[in-house]
Amino acid sequence: MEKKFLTHFNIAGLTYWDAAEVFTELTIGTELQFEAETDNKYDPEAVAIYFDKSKLGYIPRKMNTTISTLLQCGYTDIFDVRINRLNPTTSPEEQIGVVVRVIKKSGL
Repeated sequence: MEKKFLTHFNIAGLTYWDAAEVFTELTIGTELQFEAETDNKYDPEAVAIYFDKSKLGYIPRKMNTTISTLLQCGYTDIFDVRINRLNPTTSPEEQIGVVVRVIKKSGL
């Protein structure tokens, strides 16, 4: 299975969700999941980021359009989302870095 780099970013909104409760369980390479939040009253293109059942935060608003569109069109299993940076001593908006790759299906 081939993976192609798509983007990287810091998770937005860590202060408001469950990151503090699970931070010690996270490591470089931890796999995360995306979930589109089309009913989000602040941003209809919002994409939440989860570790198991814990919401960590969001893709930054200025970077979420492409991934949100793909998720809303049913492409929920094409992303490989992993932590690529952890820094508990910096500001919350810079504590968890994520890298996103698209999984290339065989035969395509």
